[in-house]
Amino acid sequence: MFQGSLTALVTPFAADGSVDAAAFQAYVDWQIKEGTNGVIPVGTTGESPTLSHDEHKRVVELCVDAAAGRVPVIAGAGSNATHEAIDFTRHARKAGADAVLVVTPYYNKPTQEGLYQHYGAIHDAADIPIIIYNIPGRSVVDMSVETMARLAELPNIVGVKDATNDLARPLATRQEIGPDFCLLSGEDATIAAFLAQGGHGCISVTSNVAPALCAQLHAAWRAGDMATFTALRDRLMPLHQALFVETSPGPVKHALSLLGKCAPTTRLPLVPVTESAKAAVEAAMRRVGVLG
Repeated sequence: MFQGSLTALVTPFAADGSVDAAAFQAYVDWQIKEGTNGVIPVGTTGESPTLSHDEHKRVVELCVDAAAGRVPVIAGAGSNATHEAIDFTRHARKAGADAVLVVTPYYNKPTQEGLYQHYGAIHDAADIPIIIYNIPGRSVVDMSVETMARLAELPNIVGVKDATNDLARPLATRQEIGPDFCLLSGEDATIAAFLAQGGHGCISVTSNVAPALCAQLHAAWRAGDMATFTALRDRLMPLHQALFVETSPGPVKHALSLLGKCAPTTRLPLVPVTESAKAAVEAAMRRVGVLG
């Protein structure tokens, strides 16, 4: 079971625009030492749509190498072409990832049966745990609880990253599928409600910048320490908001540049964040206490 604070990692870029392998591996090491419970390379926050297939695979390999078995690596492996998702999934297994995160196919707008067949084909092609990534806001389609329950009957479909922001969904999913199906939130700001509805953790953007605080939040929840949990929930809220003041991962990369972890560079069509966004991010970081 994957649980706790799992970071949706950014992909650092060097001055020439290439993937900055050294910065990325140092950043993964820092994440783990700060208490992060798992790492997710080449997801949305990792700018996977703008990475070449070779870069995508290299980032997974770099992450597995840097993690060195200390925490689970859940590799992004999604595509809106099923054969590409199969290729990424097979590579992740070969590279030593512990699981894959597979987004619902974007742009194509498959039916529920299309979604079932897509994930079924990936499941049958590679023996590795698969987490469904349901994010209607980016992929347009929303996997129903009924379709997810069908998929959960396949042995390697083990959970979901739920970015629907529907706080009834985790409980409905739990009641339909059972308590062993891993429920991970994709929305930092509503994590308290998600956990209260039966969730197990969060694939987080905020933990890029505040990994120790996010890890402590989840540890407090698991320990039943509601005073600590509530204090951390409230403390982190300004950062949750600021990191989405413009399209992610622009704000989070700016925040990481202030911490000396990577350059703020993103790839087109994403552009550098505005001065007002920079100011909002820096102010939130100081308020939360992650920037001195």
